[in-house]
Amino acid sequence: MAEPAPPHRQPQENPRHGRLTARPTPPTALAAAGRASLTDPQGAPLAMVYAPAPVDGPPYRLVLLLHGAGGSARQGLDLLLPVADTHRLLLVAPQAASSSWDLIVEGFGVDVRRIDALLATTFAGYPVAEVAFGGFSDGASYALSLGLTNGDLVDAVVAFSPGFAAPLVTHGRPRVYVSHGADDPVLPVDVCSRRLVPRLRSLGYDVTYDEFQGPHELPPDIRTNAATWLTALQ
Repeated sequence: MAEPAPPHRQPQENPRHGRLTARPTPPTALAAAGRASLTDPQGAPLAMVYAPAPVDGPPYRLVLLLHGAGGSARQGLDLLLPVADTHRLLLVAPQAASSSWDLIVEGFGVDVRRIDALLATTFAGYPVAEVAFGGFSDGASYALSLGLTNGDLVDAVVAFSPGFAAPLVTHGRPRVYVSHGADDPVLPVDVCSRRLVPRLRSLGYDVTYDEFQGPHELPPDIRTNAATWLTALQ
């Protein structure tokens, strides 16, 4: 009798699959409140962080914010900076290693490793209870892709004007907020969010969709809606 076929095994998941290993832990030493810029040993920008005061108050909801193509960590931070104090959001905005995020350039890899290290450093300095990912444009596509991959870490994803979601593996079922301008000339809504949102819902994700009259932008009322949605179930 022939031997039974061995069970199929998934390859070990790692940064090439978009997997992150950092997890919230009690901080080893409290970092400072306010805004800070992080650089690598050569002085190149790595990220910007904003922590509402007081640091020794209730744990934060950490939001990793991803800038659009050709953008900067500061632009990522600004996505939710106006509402961070009201909702006690710890904002962490990395700088992409290239002109856009690794998945869009050549596949998961360098930015996953940089984000993993950044999250580990942040968890060591701040008390964190919940984690969300967010972004605008290419950053929104990356936030969705990385967030759905790491739903065992991330409980919510905020995607402002995304183009797509392309996780290689998925874990958990984070809730999702998507906004998009009906007149977006950069990532047209008909071929982006109006297709993406039904697809995510068909896969079992709880998706809130906020379409507005406007171009490729983040209006102030959409920012407010997203922050309210983000913290509604805390």
